[in-house]
Amino acid sequence: MTPEAKAREQIDKKLQESGWVIQDIKTLNLTVALGVAVREFPTSTGPVDYALFVDGMPVGVAEAKKDEKGEVLTDVEGQSGRYANSRFKWVNQEYRVRFAYEATGKLVRFTDYADIKCRSREIFSFHRPETLKRWLNESDTVRNNLKQLPPLDETGFRKCQIKAIRGLDDSFANNRPHALVQMATGAGKTFTAITAAYRLLKYGRMNRILFLVDTRSLGEQAEREFLAYKPNDDPRNFSELYNVHRLKSSYISSDAQICISTIQRMYSILKGEELDEKAEETPFAEYVTAESKAPKEVVYNAKIPPEFFDCIIVDECHRSIYNVWSQVLSYFDAFIIGLTATPDARTIGYFNQNFVSEYTREQAVLDGVNVGEDIYLIETSVTKNGAFIMKQMIEHRDRLTREKRWAQMDEDVFYTQSQLDKNIVNPDQIRTVIRTFKEKLYTELFPHRKEVPKTLIFAKTDSHADDIVQIVREEFDEGNDFCRKITYSVQNAEAVLSSFRNDYYPRIAVTVDMIATGTDVKPIECLLFMRDVRSRNYFEQMKGRGTRVLSKDDLQKVTPSATENKDHFVIVDAVGVTESKKTETRTLERKPTVSMKELMMNIALGARDEDTLTSLANRVIRLSCKMERSEHKQFRETVGKSAEQVAEGLLNAFDEDIIHAKACTENGTVSPTPEQNAKAQKALIKQAVEPFQKPEVRDFIENVRRSHDQIIDSVNLDKVLFAGYSANREENADRVISTFKDFIEENKDEILALRIIYNEQYKNRPMVLKSLTELYQKLCAKGVTVERLWDCYAIKQPDKVKKGTLAQITDLISLIRFQMGYADTLAPFSDRVNYNFKQWTFRRNTGAVHFTAEQMEWLRLIKEHIITSLSILPEDLEYTPFDSKGGLGGFYQVFGEKYQEILDEMNEELVA
Repeated sequence: MTPEAKAREQIDKKLQESGWVIQDIKTLNLTVALGVAVREFPTSTGPVDYALFVDGMPVGVAEAKKDEKGEVLTDVEGQSGRYANSRFKWVNQEYRVRFAYEATGKLVRFTDYADIKCRSREIFSFHRPETLKRWLNESDTVRNNLKQLPPLDETGFRKCQIKAIRGLDDSFANNRPHALVQMATGAGKTFTAITAAYRLLKYGRMNRILFLVDTRSLGEQAEREFLAYKPNDDPRNFSELYNVHRLKSSYISSDAQICISTIQRMYSILKGEELDEKAEETPFAEYVTAESKAPKEVVYNAKIPPEFFDCIIVDECHRSIYNVWSQVLSYFDAFIIGLTATPDARTIGYFNQNFVSEYTREQAVLDGVNVGEDIYLIETSVTKNGAFIMKQMIEHRDRLTREKRWAQMDEDVFYTQSQLDKNIVNPDQIRTVIRTFKEKLYTELFPHRKEVPKTLIFAKTDSHADDIVQIVREEFDEGNDFCRKITYSVQNAEAVLSSFRNDYYPRIAVTVDMIATGTDVKPIECLLFMRDVRSRNYFEQMKGRGTRVLSKDDLQKVTPSATENKDHFVIVDAVGVTESKKTETRTLERKPTVSMKELMMNIALGARDEDTLTSLANRVIRLSCKMERSEHKQFRETVGKSAEQVAEGLLNAFDEDIIHAKACTENGTVSPTPEQNAKAQKALIKQAVEPFQKPEVRDFIENVRRSHDQIIDSVNLDKVLFAGYSANREENADRVISTFKDFIEENKDEILALRIIYNEQYKNRPMVLKSLTELYQKLCAKGVTVERLWDCYAIKQPDKVKKGTLAQITDLISLIRFQMGYADTLAPFSDRVNYNFKQWTFRRNTGAVHFTAEQMEWLRLIKEHIITSLSILPEDLEYTPFDSKGGLGGFYQVFGEKYQEILDEMNEELVA
């Protein structure tokens, strides 16, 4: 068979898969199907390889070339264009050939001549006849619609969101179909993407959009945001305008316009297979990595053809999906929008360096879209130096069952930080870190709080997380609800996560990977790292869990003692994570080769290549050598065959002698054909991988593989070497103070009145308080609060700053006076009022008439009011807390005719 004939054979197959009936000119019958591809149809400039008819009318042409012509396939476009503009023999009615394809047995390129500045593009396979019919009936093409999008109504959008949406508009208008939106965590990527999706559906006239995620929890989160979204130009919610469907099985509703799916599920759908839901709960990068080298072969699916989605939005697109899973994306003839806060080199390359928006976390902090972080270091001896255990009788623990036993050590053991909480567990090391964290919590970390701020602890493993949870509860003397583990192994993890996000308890959550990226928990104010992270991108994603902004009212719903908007968060670094060297891609603490868990999951998700199966066979053989007799028995009972048989099956699948023998037996021949050999090998592969399709088998083998025993080091007690803020705290303080200086300069006219505030008559103070409140709102909009400013001045000038109870508005005066040089020290306004109150009452009580206990109770309440409001007016006495004591009438009964004199005097004396 000639190369041309082989290519034609593959092209025929592609056309037939895509719903076309192929005919020769001699057997022409255009009524047999909606779409008919006629070979060698004569035109005025010669026969076209394939003339494409829909509903009996010519609509397209396809030129076929041998595979070796793939590198010059674009040269054939002129030939396709010539045929498209020729007269088709025997066709007398009016028609227009709008679509052109150039194909080899491997490649297909496509041009829609109705596009303005039409440009060919590579597609997975031919479009279906019903698709071409729909396009012909539409008023214009999607690409032309995208050149005419109306301006965005910018009401309610942040500048970074406006820039991203405009960038997407420009990119698609200029037919750059791969667009990357880099936007800091918390800046509103999903909201931006939903707005873009709305505009693409409404104005771009797209038919269907896929929103792609890599875990089920992120899909659920996206679904909630789609359902709640309300556009500016329509009073209805998104879900009232367009059907939103989150995929939970292989079924896709025909009327769905937004489909939300994990990439794992979409792959399984394209393969025509169902997916175990557990595969959607595991973080994508846990079992699919750039090094897996097991590309997932996607084949044509008539139910979900390549043109099924017009656009794909890939959430968290920085993940390692392109090398292995790029076919899932390239299968579809679609525009692709990538969303990420932390793009790496591969991500940028995939999107052809087409950044439509770049909005860094640093810029987001400056804009008040994110909050910045302080870094607090806890360094212990064992964490830094490891420890030495002499050979002795010592406690061991089964990692999975947690059963403890005492056993004699075979030899002395020296362990390092990397072995902690894996092979060796030192409970005192964990306890020392947690105890230090508790001791510093209310004195250095969050001195103004009455309860533990929402804290997320990053652990190394599930076992490590369990140890941390128990020790946290013990050290804080709290119950189960106070600290909970949120990992993929926990039942109802989503419910616990929801409580952590919305309820008072838990105060502390411990995780490994489940909420390390992507998931929003805005009230988090503290991240405690008890694991190191080597990937720069992953570390930035983990930091993103604390960077979300939150208003005071919303923060107080879960943290009642909060007095300000969330203005920063604290990283407590107990392992040196902020100082360790980072790489560009996440290592996930893997061995240089692919882990056994990854190999099994790759096979479960369709990998059938020799490298994967042979590697897994080697791992099973290695594991078999380590297993005890009881484990071999349990292996046979669980898997259905021995470990040796499993490994042998994997190796036999690529043994040519075994394949040949099987083909001979099945076909009754001594010389099987290549097709018979291929069929025999396919059967061997299917049989070999069958055990790994079952999640219980994968879990069992992975559990056996793990090191069963952990040494419990109760010999080496740990001690704190250093606990304090890192150097970046001063840099952050400089940034906040600089922002405050700029604020004073920008509002100099309004602040002039405040320069003499303490000399103003008290009757003017209500007006001044209103002006102060407006100024403070402007300051908060820059992400700076009184509490944060006070802490920053305490860092830079500790000898001049006094700690105390802050009252927000009135203490803004103290801060302005200090910054402008009108005060040498920075002391809370309450200190001044309390001191003046003490002096005033002392002078009053030295006379013949003393204040009674009841009168002093009233006076103290008034003093507290002045601390927060600068002055007291008679009408203020009708409100809380005075109303519970009878209000103005009650005050009159206690002080009589001199009640006004008392109020006037306090207004003068207490703020003097």
